[in-house]
Order: sequence, then structure tokens, then C-alpha cells
Amino acid sequence: MVNGIYVKVCGLTSLADAAAACEHGADYLGFIFYPKSPRYVGLKAFKSMMPSLPALKKVAVMVYSSPDDLEQVKDAGFDFVQLHFPNETPFFEAARWTEIIPPERLWLAPRVPPGQDLDLAFMSLAETFLLDSYHPTKMGGSGETGDWSAFARLRDKFRNVSWVLAGGLNPENIAAAVAGSGARTVDVNSGVEVSPGVKDHAKLAAFFEALKQTPPPKN
Repeated sequence: MVNGIYVKVCGLTSLADAAAACEHGADYLGFIFYPKSPRYVGLKAFKSMMPSLPALKKVAVMVYSSPDDLEQVKDAGFDFVQLHFPNETPFFEAARWTEIIPPERLWLAPRVPPGQDLDLAFMSLAETFLLDSYHPTKMGGSGETGDWSAFARLRDKFRNVSWVLAGGLNPENIAAAVAGSGARTVDVNSGVEVSPGVKDHAKLAAFFEALKQTPPPKN
């Protein structure tokens, strides 16, 4: 935690980058299990890294396709599972996820197109929600910022869940993002990279330094 703000460094693909994230103050390490992502890490590769990873909370980042995918990561050493899915997913289907991953371990990341509202039926299924910037073809990691004011409104309205802000965060805009969103947990990925899946350790350091200079959210 930096200045009252928790940080997840996502899209990790190497032990060196995970160690750097830990060194600078990360609270969560994110590993992407979406084969179409340039930051994809397979379960075999993750398990080979696992014994040498820092003792931080670990998050499996997935794009929903079937319950079988969730079964594979359920007992693979992750503290949480972050699941990206279409906002129009039927509730009865989403409810099945909690039979595999309990709500306290589930981070739901609905893909909500501009002009639409988050389907509030999902609010009962998880204790944590991540809001990423919407992209018509990418599931995340687009480098584009989202609607910080919309995030703030949801956070203020639904205080019984934890909210994670993602989307285009970097050393230059993190102060404005925290001020505009009121986020107490942020997710950084492409904004601290040399190339997809390869972290820039100088940018990582700059990101955490910028957080140290950022006034924490007031409520």
C-alpha cells in the first residue's frame, strides 16, 4: 500500500518483473491467462515461477469462456481470480462462477460499452469489481483511460464491495486518476512497460513515486 492506495501490477511474465513490482511496493501480482493476449502466461509457466515469486497476493486474470477454465486455476496457487466478461452475460450463467470461485476470491470485470450501465444483478456475485476502459476488440491492456467520474459514482453508491480502477494508468496520470475516481485500489499494466509483457523498471519506480506524492482519497 502506498499513501492508502493498493496497487496491482498486472501482465507479469517474468520473475525479474515480479521482483521489481514487489520491491517498489505492489500489493498484488497479476498473471494473464488469456491466450490471445501478448502478456499470456500459461499454467505450466506460472507453476514453474511460483516457488520463486514474491510472497504477495496473486491474481489470475481470465476472459470467461467456460467453467472448465475456472476449474483449472481454482487450486493453482492464486489468491484471486479476475474474470473479464460481457456485460450482457445472463445472470444464471454468471451465478455458476461462484460455485467454483467463492465471491471473496472473485474479481469481476464486466465489459461495459459506452452509453450502457453496469448490470447491477452481478453485484451480489463478488466482493471486488474491476472497471477497465472499454475497447471493442481488446479485453484489456489497451493503454486507454476510462471514465473516472463513472467509477467514482459507482464506488460512492456501492460501498459494500471493493472497486479496482484499471485502464491506461501510468506515472503521468495516476495522480489525476486517483483524484478523479477516488480509487483505493489501482491496476497498472501497459503504462509501465517497454513492450507488452516486459515491464520498464524505471517506469515502475516512477509510478510508485508518483503515488507517494498523491493525496489519498478522502473517503
